[in-house]
Amino acid sequence: GGDHTITYPILQAVAAKHGPVGLVHVDAHTDTGDIALGEKIYHGSTFRRCAEEGLLDCGRVVQIGIRGSSYDPDPHQYCREQGFRVVPVEECWMKSLEPLMREVRAQMGDKPVYISFDIDGLDPAYAPGTGTPEIAGLTPAQALEIIRGCKDLNIVGCDLVEVAPMYDVSGNTALLGANLLFEMLCVLPGVKTL
Repeated sequence: GGDHTITYPILQAVAAKHGPVGLVHVDAHTDTGDIALGEKIYHGSTFRRCAEEGLLDCGRVVQIGIRGSSYDPDPHQYCREQGFRVVPVEECWMKSLEPLMREVRAQMGDKPVYISFDIDGLDPAYAPGTGTPEIAGLTPAQALEIIRGCKDLNIVGCDLVEVAPMYDVSGNTALLGANLLFEMLCVLPGVKTL
């Protein structure tokens, strides 16, 4: 729950304990904007503020499902300059993400990792209950591949954000969000599953 701003103070606390962490970030947006309406802290600036404060191990940041319009002719330049790996949604369409997650596991190694999952990473056909929907997103099956692909990583925390139930009278977005959170709990270190 909450907008993506909530990840910022969480990562401040996590980094205070573990040092800079790797990040598996699923989202339609990179959330690396600088200023909006005169404010430096908002849901679209979270990971810029985290990078600026040294909360992230930038060579171990992967952003999956990125898409949507932009005011910038090169919207991923900041991410690349920080060393983030950006996986545009076009690289995910119509295929399994298991090969990608093998690469992500190798990139993350055994150091601490945080998972931040914005529900708008999924296509609004599956998750319309969010404030900034973008068409042509990930499927629920791909979301499960991403989360389950994080098993055996040194996960030190996770979140699922931007669910807005009032925008989805069917309740499907909330159901999907709850199930994705359950899946995240199942891949935490030491959790035994069948």
